[in-house]
Amino acid sequence: MSAGRTARERVRAELTREITDIARRQLAVDGAGGLSLRAVAREMGMVSSAIYRYFPSRDDLLTALIIDGYNAVGEAVEKADAACPREDHAGRWMAVCHAVRDWALTHPHEYALLYGSPVPGYQAPMDTVVAAVRDTVVYGRILSEAHAAGTLNPPDVCPPAPAPFGADAVRVREVMPGVPDDVVARALVAWTGLFGWVNFELFGQFNNVILDPATAFDHAMRCHAALLGLPVAATAPPHGK
Repeated sequence: MSAGRTARERVRAELTREITDIARRQLAVDGAGGLSLRAVAREMGMVSSAIYRYFPSRDDLLTALIIDGYNAVGEAVEKADAACPREDHAGRWMAVCHAVRDWALTHPHEYALLYGSPVPGYQAPMDTVVAAVRDTVVYGRILSEAHAAGTLNPPDVCPPAPAPFGADAVRVREVMPGVPDDVVARALVAWTGLFGWVNFELFGQFNNVILDPATAFDHAMRCHAALLGLPVAATAPPHGK
């Protein structure tokens, strides 16, 4: 009986993986708004009612794709961070920034699902939160450890964080314990700057403007590192694509 259950679980896992693989191909052609369980079933040679046993609705399938995507970004960031010396906080920051960009360029349609326009009628459930913050936890840990080590020295170029920001900083500081409010505020600038740059590049806003995007991206992330107070070198060889 146990062996039979294991076999069924294995078949279910394989079919679930096939469904999500086909759905990702649909994203590339029709976008998230065109995702269709019926179309997935047709490609698999299944009746529509059968696929609903795996994903009861389109939104359930979207949620699975979103969780997979966030986990993939998180894993890429975690691996990039783990490959760096722990004391090289600036190098770790640069590595994780490049990891996000590299993943986005390799998986543009999945990236667009996560960070592009919202899917009309879809509201992400709380199930997505743990996967969504995997990369954020890494950024926060880098800054928290740099602050604890005394290597985080933000330049005096920004106004103080406004008083109302204090409540927000408490929540953000959950991923960067011990970091003062002004650094938390700068971290938000840097994180949104990272994804803003990737969005501009991926969605064509730099076309015919930025001819060497890898070098330009590297420079931009070094600027963010400097704003954060990380002792990053001014220049470095281009990284990525």
